[in-house]
Amino acid sequence: MGLIKDGITEVIATTRYNAAPMGIISRDGRLRMVLFHGSHTEKNVVNEGWIVANFIFDPVVYVRTAFDDLPESDFVETEVDGMTMHRLAGAEAWAAFRTEIQKNTSEALIIDLVPLHEEIISLTLHSLNRGFNSIVEATVHATRYLREPDPALRRLIVHHTGLVRKCGGQREQEALELLEQYIEI
Repeated sequence: MGLIKDGITEVIATTRYNAAPMGIISRDGRLRMVLFHGSHTEKNVVNEGWIVANFIFDPVVYVRTAFDDLPESDFVETEVDGMTMHRLAGAEAWAAFRTEIQKNTSEALIIDLVPLHEEIISLTLHSLNRGFNSIVEATVHATRYLREPDPALRRLIVHHTGLVRKCGGQREQEALELLEQYIEI
C-alpha cells in the first residue's frame, strides 16, 4: 500500500456517514491517528473498528467537513474485509483501515491503522498550491481555536488566511469565505 507517505498525510477520514479532516501519522512503519474525545469519528471508530482515508483535493470539502456533516448522498458504501465502510463519492483515491486503540488519554484516543485495501479512482496531477495548503492549516487551527481560544492560534489563522488570499485560486477563496462563516477571523 503506497498512498500514505512518511510524516503526516492530511486526508478526509470517513466513518459511518461521517467525514472529518484528519492527519495520518506515518513513522517507523506504523500508521496512527489521534481522535479527540467527543467527536463523531471517535465514537464511530470505537463502535465500528474501521476508518477510510479519502484523498480529495477540494479545499471547500476540508472546511465543510471540519465544521459540518455531509449529506448521506456524498458517501459510497463499500465492502472491505467483511465490513460495510463509507468513503466519499468525490475521492480521487481511498484507503481502508481496521483500527486498533493503542492509548486512551484524557483528551484523545491514539489508534493504530491496519491497512486493508486502497484504490486509486482517478490519477490527477495536483500542482503545489500554497493557498490550498494554507486553507488546510487555517482550518486545523480554527478547529483547535474553537475548543480553546488561544491568541497564538488566532495569529496562525490570520497568517494562513492571508496566504489563501494571496496564493489561492477560486476554490480556495470559496473555502476561505466558508471558513469565515464558521469562525470570526
